[in-house]
Amino acid sequence: MSHPTQPQYGTPQPAPGPAAPARNGLGTAALVLGVIGTISGFIPLFFWLAGILGLIALILGLSGRGRVKRGEATNKGVTTTGAILGLAALILSVVGAVITYKAVDEAVTELNKELGNTAPKETTGEAGTGTDTGAGSGDGTDGAKVPEVLGADETVIYDDDLKITISAAKAYKPTESALDHTEGNKAYMVTVVIENGGKEKFNADLVTLEARAGANGVAAPQIYDDGLDDFTGTIVPGKKATTQYAFDAPADAKTLTVEVSPGLEHEAHQWELKL
Repeated sequence: MSHPTQPQYGTPQPAPGPAAPARNGLGTAALVLGVIGTISGFIPLFFWLAGILGLIALILGLSGRGRVKRGEATNKGVTTTGAILGLAALILSVVGAVITYKAVDEAVTELNKELGNTAPKETTGEAGTGTDTGAGSGDGTDGAKVPEVLGADETVIYDDDLKITISAAKAYKPTESALDHTEGNKAYMVTVVIENGGKEKFNADLVTLEARAGANGVAAPQIYDDGLDDFTGTIVPGKKATTQYAFDAPADAKTLTVEVSPGLEHEAHQWELKL
């Protein structure tokens, strides 16, 4: 007698769950940053931005490719493009930096040249003779180097053709109304000539003189007296101005060093005069 077959019951298999979502964020971010970085790289001044965004895009792109290989992401093309654009942005940032630094260097050089136009370029011998002291030696130089200290009747010529000459010191007798003359000291007068050989007006109000006497450089105050005055007003191109200055020096001083400061745009210079 046969028995009915009993149904077999096995262990139930769980139904497959939903697939994990693709992690495509790194690739997308790499693409966005790579595009912005590359565009910034075409503007030299934004080289720094291109470099930062390009580096981040390259890192995110390489990380995104790792996810693609592990099956965690599906945007292989986007990730690869982002990494490539990041690398391109880095290259453009280097090129932009070179261009920017070169432009800045050229601008600084030009600025230095402009500022250098007011530096003394040469000296001449006797005032008004136009004789160069060492200029035009045939070596291609524009003029002789200005000595640290000039002598009487020597002229400083600046690159804008402003010329300053100081005469030899002569004994001066202050009047009773003179200021800054000390009893027992000697007074000396010098004649200062400023000629504007350039194309722009020169403001003589900014001209100042200071003096020191003797080997020890003792201060020699400027004497204010009748007939003595500072430079004032404007010297137009092609014209000159002449003024006398007097200084108070110790009786035993053998030299008088006079320094002329033509203003903020011109370098000061000194004359050493024998007493």
